[in-house]
Amino acid sequence: MSENKITLGKTLRDARIAKGFTLDDLQQTTKIQKRYLIAIEDQNFDELPGDFYVRAFIKQYADMVDLDGAELLKQFDSALPSTQTQEYVDKVNENNPETRSQQRKVDDRYVKLRRTIPVIGIVIVVLVVLVGIWVAASHNGSSTKKDNVDSSSVSVSGSSNKSSSSSKSSSTSSKSSSKKTKTPSFKQLSTTTSGSTWEMKNASSKPKVALSASTSAWVSVSVAGATTWQGTLSSSTSHTMTIPSSATSVTFKFGNAPATKIRVDGKTFDFTSATATSSATSSSSSDTTTTTTSSSSTTTSQVQTVTLEFK
Repeated sequence: MSENKITLGKTLRDARIAKGFTLDDLQQTTKIQKRYLIAIEDQNFDELPGDFYVRAFIKQYADMVDLDGAELLKQFDSALPSTQTQEYVDKVNENNPETRSQQRKVDDRYVKLRRTIPVIGIVIVVLVVLVGIWVAASHNGSSTKKDNVDSSSVSVSGSSNKSSSSSKSSSTSSKSSSKKTKTPSFKQLSTTTSGSTWEMKNASSKPKVALSASTSAWVSVSVAGATTWQGTLSSSTSHTMTIPSSATSVTFKFGNAPATKIRVDGKTFDFTSATATSSATSSSSSDTTTTTTSSSSTTTSQVQTVTLEFK
């Protein structure tokens, strides 16, 4: 085993001990299984699920113990699995929102085309029928022609009236729909000692998330079980990201939850005070003091995991 590998494992282990974290603490915060954390400290990278996860887990581990994960990976690059393997490239592309977004745009164009073709076909059929009526009427005698013209006028007028009525109905429906646009709202579904689960109603198709903090705070954002962004915020920095339209939920992991602020589609997501209020309201009068104290402990806990589901 090389000296670089020993130094990498020892650096992470020493930083964890200095922060006062146990392996169980890291497992709860990062959601990385304890056996993988032990494998990282012992340099047994073959025990991790794949080349991609070696670097991803090491960076997450380092950031959690206040080390520069990117710099650490660069320093010990030669001791880590190659980033050029097909497994690593495929995993990065799978977790890249831009790649998925481009594919969705192509799919959307095909869907629009399939919807447009039947409409064009109907318009052509109607035009052919109208032209046929006009040609037949022009070849008849004067009296018959006059009758046919009257009949055609009535038919066209009736069709025009129906079209006008349909257009007005569509316009009214459109206005009614725009008036019924609802404001996004948040509702707590459940809470635990380590975090909570929420529901967001009336979210946009691609929710925009803005993260900020009043002081130094580490944050990790995961979509569909994969980490899409993580880093440390401060009072002078913030981070904005767009959640893919295919996502049904997003999970936030906070290292300093009370100092972290979230806005989704421009609306503040107050995941701390709402939890305390919800818990305090649901308790009976005899247990008010105990429940409120427990809820306050949950919402002011620095390390929290919050899941937001889109409805």
